[in-house]
Amino acid sequence: MSNNSNLYPGLNLGDGHGEAHEQAESTVFGFWVFLMSDLIIFGILFASYASYLDPVGMAGGPGPQDLFDIKSVAIQTGFLLLGGVAYGGVSLAMKYEHGRARVIGWLLVCAALGAGFLFFEVKDFITQAGKGGTPQVSGWLSSYWTLVGLHGVHVFSGILWILAMVAQIAIRGLDEVLKVRLSMLGVFWHFLDLVWVGIFSFVFLVPLA
Repeated sequence: MSNNSNLYPGLNLGDGHGEAHEQAESTVFGFWVFLMSDLIIFGILFASYASYLDPVGMAGGPGPQDLFDIKSVAIQTGFLLLGGVAYGGVSLAMKYEHGRARVIGWLLVCAALGAGFLFFEVKDFITQAGKGGTPQVSGWLSSYWTLVGLHGVHVFSGILWILAMVAQIAIRGLDEVLKVRLSMLGVFWHFLDLVWVGIFSFVFLVPLA
C-alpha cells in the first residue's frame, strides 16, 4: 500500500499535484494546530466579554442596545461568509488545475469581500465611538473592542496574505510551494468565518435578545 493511500483526502490536493499532494497534509495540519493556539486567545476574550456583560461591567456607560446596529452586523456576516464560499472556488480551481488566472480571480473576490467586511466594521466602530462607546468607558466596552477588533486585525492580515499570494502566483505560477501555501491560507480564511459566527451569535445576538 502506498503512502498516498494513507493521506486524508480533506488535507491534500490529489495525486496529480506531485510533492504538494504529499506535503499538504502534514503542513496544513501543523498550521491548523497553530491556529488552535489562536483560538485559545479568542476563547479567553469571549470569557472576558461574558464576565462584563452586566450593569456592573458596563459601569453606567452605553450598552448593546445603544451601540449595536444589527443590520450592519448582518451585512458584515454576509460579506465574510461569502468570502469563505469564494475561497472554495480558489481550492477547486487549484485542485482541478483551472489555471492561475482563475485562482487569482477567486482570490481577488475573497479580498474584496474581506475589504467590504472591514469597511462596515470600521464604520460601526467610528459610529459607536461617536456615541461615547469607546474602550476606556467600561470593562464591557474594553472587552468588546478587543475581541471584535482582534478579529478585524486577523481579517486585514488575511487580505494582505491573499494579495501576497496573488503577486507570487502572477510571478511564479502555481508551483508546489504555492499550492501548499494556498491550502494553509484556506484554513486561515475559514477559521475567521468560524470565529465570526461565534462573535455574531454571542457578542451581538445574545445581548440584543
